[in-house]
Amino acid sequence: MPKELKKRGRREEKKRKRDGDDPGSLTIPKRQKSQEEEDDEKIVLDVAEPFQEQSYNDTTQMEDTPFFGLLDEEEQTYFKRANSLLELDQFADAEERGLFLANVYREASGKELKVACSQSCSRLMERLIRLSTPRQLKVLFHRFSGHFLHLVQHRFASHVCEALFLKAAPTVTHELIALEEEEQEPGKDEDAPIAMKDLFVSTVKELEGNLGYLMTDSFASHTLRVLLVVLSGQPLTGTATNLLLQSKKKEKVASTARTIGATAEALGPRTVPEEFTAAMDRTIAGTVAGLNTTYLQALATHPTGNPVLQLLLELEFARLAKSKAGDEISLFRRLLPDDPPVEGTSSAIFIRGLLYDPVGSRLLETIIQFAPGKIFKTLYKSMFRDKIGDLVRNETAGFVVIRILERLSHDDLQPAIEQICPHIPMLIERQRISIIKVTIERCTIRQVDTQTIGDAIKIGYGEAQPDMLLHILKLGRDETEGMAEERKAQLEAQDLGKLHGSLLAQSMVQAPGPLREVILNNILAMDLQSLMLMAKDRTATHLLQSVLTCSGQTKQFRRKMIQQFFGYIAELAFNPIASHVVDTFWAATEDLLYLRERIAEELQQAEAALRDSFSGRAVWRNWMMDLYTRKRVDWISKAKGLQQVDERPKVQGKHEQHIPVKSGIELARERFATTKTGKQARGRTGRSGIGTGANVVPSSAQPHAIGANT
Repeated sequence: MPKELKKRGRREEKKRKRDGDDPGSLTIPKRQKSQEEEDDEKIVLDVAEPFQEQSYNDTTQMEDTPFFGLLDEEEQTYFKRANSLLELDQFADAEERGLFLANVYREASGKELKVACSQSCSRLMERLIRLSTPRQLKVLFHRFSGHFLHLVQHRFASHVCEALFLKAAPTVTHELIALEEEEQEPGKDEDAPIAMKDLFVSTVKELEGNLGYLMTDSFASHTLRVLLVVLSGQPLTGTATNLLLQSKKKEKVASTARTIGATAEALGPRTVPEEFTAAMDRTIAGTVAGLNTTYLQALATHPTGNPVLQLLLELEFARLAKSKAGDEISLFRRLLPDDPPVEGTSSAIFIRGLLYDPVGSRLLETIIQFAPGKIFKTLYKSMFRDKIGDLVRNETAGFVVIRILERLSHDDLQPAIEQICPHIPMLIERQRISIIKVTIERCTIRQVDTQTIGDAIKIGYGEAQPDMLLHILKLGRDETEGMAEERKAQLEAQDLGKLHGSLLAQSMVQAPGPLREVILNNILAMDLQSLMLMAKDRTATHLLQSVLTCSGQTKQFRRKMIQQFFGYIAELAFNPIASHVVDTFWAATEDLLYLRERIAEELQQAEAALRDSFSGRAVWRNWMMDLYTRKRVDWISKAKGLQQVDERPKVQGKHEQHIPVKSGIELARERFATTKTGKQARGRTGRSGIGTGANVVPSSAQPHAIGANT
C-alpha cells in the first residue's frame, strides 16, 4: 500500500494538528459534558431566556421538514410555458383567460405543494392566485392546510402564502357583509371549506405557539406580518402598508390583467369578523406570554424581528383600551416595564439606545406615532422634552424628533422650536432638510410664530436675492444638459437633496407670514432665464405652481408673475414639465380675465405646433381652445366663471324654480323628432282614404266622410 504524500518538518506537523489532519489528533476524543453541567445549563436557559430553548427545539424539528417532491421535466416545461402566457396576458377576453386558468389548475391538481416550493414555478402560483376565484382560493387553502408552518418558512412558498392571504382577504369582507355571492363553478370540490374566515382562523391556530422563531425567520416574518394585517382589517396596499410588509428587494410578481392593488377594498380599511379580532388578540397575548423583557428588547434591534414587533405594538395600541395599554400584561409594558421611564431606570437606558440605533429607532417611531396620548405625554416629559436640541444633531435620532413634533401641542411646540432653531444652519449644511420642513408644517397647523425659523434659514442659505432660492432649489448649475430625458429623470430621482429643497420651499409658501414673504421676494427678484429654468425643472416647477395657487395669494403678485412669461407661453406648453405651469395659469387668473385672453391668444397663434405635441394637446384641451376658436362668447362666459344656472329662465310663483337649459344637441334631436313625427302623420293621413294631391277631399267633407265610415 503506497504511503500518504505529506511534507516533513515541525511546521507542517503543527499545521496538520491544527487542521485536524493528523491521525493522532483524531484519536483524542472531545471532552463530554457531564449530566450535571447539562442540567445546570438547561436551568439557566429556562430562567433567563425562556424562548431560547423553544427556538432550539423548533429548529431541530425544522431539520425534519417534509419534502413534497420535485416536478419532472415535462411538468416544469408546461408550468413555465403557462407562466409566460400569463405574464404576456394576450387573451382575447376574460372568458378565454378563465378557461386557461381552469386548465392550469386541473394540471396542477395534487401538485400544489410541489409548485409552491419550486424555484422556477412558484411565480406561476403567485400569478394564478392573483387571478383566482374565491372557490379556487379555498381549494388552495385546503391543499396547504396542515403545512403552513413549513410553507411560511420556505424561500419560495412563503411568497405564495403572502399572495394567498392578500387575495383572500377581500373575500372575507364580501362574505361578511353579503355584498356579493361566491362564484360557483361546475364540479364543485367537496373538500373546499364554505367560509373563508374559517380557513384563516385555522391557519392562525396552526401557527400559534411558534411565533417566537417565526418573528426572526427571514422568510416567515414577512408572511406573519401579512397575516396580522389581514386579521386587523388594515388596508392591504398603500405606501405605509408596503413599507411594513415588504422589503425593498422583494420581486414584483404580478399579472397585468388584475392585481391586488387594483381593488378598492385593498386601499381602505376592511370589515373583519369577530373571529379575526379574537385570533389577533390571542396572537398578541401569546407573544407576551412567551417572551420576557430581555428577549423583547433584543428583538427591538433585530433587523428581521423589529418590523413584526412594530406591527404588534401598533395593533395593540389600536385594539386595546387606553387603560389596558399600560397594564403589566400588555406587550408595551412588557417592553418598557418602568412607568414612568425616568433617568437611570432600565427602560430609560433602553430608549436611549434605541434613539441612536438605525433599526431600533424605527420601533421608537412607531411607539411615538401610535401610543395613546397619556403614554406619549409621559414619555415626552421624562425622555425628550429637554433634549430635542441634542437629538436633532444626530442623523438617526432626527427621524424620532420628526415623529415627536407631529404630536406636540401648541404649548409644547414653542419650547421645542427654540431648541431646534440654533441648529438649523447645521442641518442645512448637512442636507437634512426634512426636520426643518416638518417644523414649519407643524407651526402652520398649530399657529406658532415662524420668525425665528426664517432668520435661521437666512443664516443657513444666505440673504442675497435670488441666490437664496436658487441655493435651496439647486438651480445654479445644469449638469444634465444634453442628456436624454430618461437619464435626466433617473439622476434627479437620485438627488434627494434637490427634492427636499423643493419641499422645504413649498412648506415655506404654505406658511403665511415671514416665511412666505422670503420665497415671494426671491421669485420676484429672478430674471426670465431663471424663471424659465425653474418652470422646466422636474422638482422646482412644483414650487412655481404652489406659489401661484396657494391660499391668500394677492392679485398683484399673480399679475406680476404671469406677465413675465408673456411671449413664451407656447414654449412652456411644448415642454412636458412646464406645460403643467401653463395649466396652473388658468386657476391663477380666475379674477384676471384679460390675462386669460392674452394667454389664449398666444396659444391660438401656435395651434398647429401645439396639436403636434403631446403636452401641447393637453394644454389645448385644458384651456378649452376649441371653444375659444369657434365660440368666443361661450369661452369668455366660462372664463368669467359664470354659472349656467344663473342664466336659466325662472318660473314665477310661490317657489321660483330654474328651467333646465337644453344643449345644442338636445335641441337638434327635438327638431329631428318633430320633423319625423310630422312626416309619419302625413303618411297616415294619405293611407286613411282621405286622399292626397288631386284626390284630396275638401276639409268640409272630411268630418262627414269620417263619420259615414264610422
